[in-house]
Amino acid sequence: MSINIDHLSEEQLIELNHRIVERLKFLESMHTHNEMMQFNPGEQVSFEPPGRSRQVGTLVKYNKKTVTVITESGQRWNVSPHLLSKIKNVKQKSKKSGNVINLPSS
Repeated sequence: MSINIDHLSEEQLIELNHRIVERLKFLESMHTHNEMMQFNPGEQVSFEPPGRSRQVGTLVKYNKKTVTVITESGQRWNVSPHLLSKIKNVKQKSKKSGNVINLPSS
């Protein structure tokens, strides 16, 4: 796709730029919203902040661009949803199903 902008005045180019920036912000917001909807408040999640070990906590709130997570140590983090991973809960259904031992992943 080729768009010729050579005939546009400076004022028209500035207006076009503003509209493009608004559209890109809208699209980014939609992508973030879709990523956020993959998680539910109360769900156990994990994330790895730069220079720190993996953090595990509970998603407690949706924000405009992030979600709020309270970690097991009580820290409050605002995290971009694309950095989150769901934690799968392994529960024993009945005593007849045997013993399940959770081993730490390496």
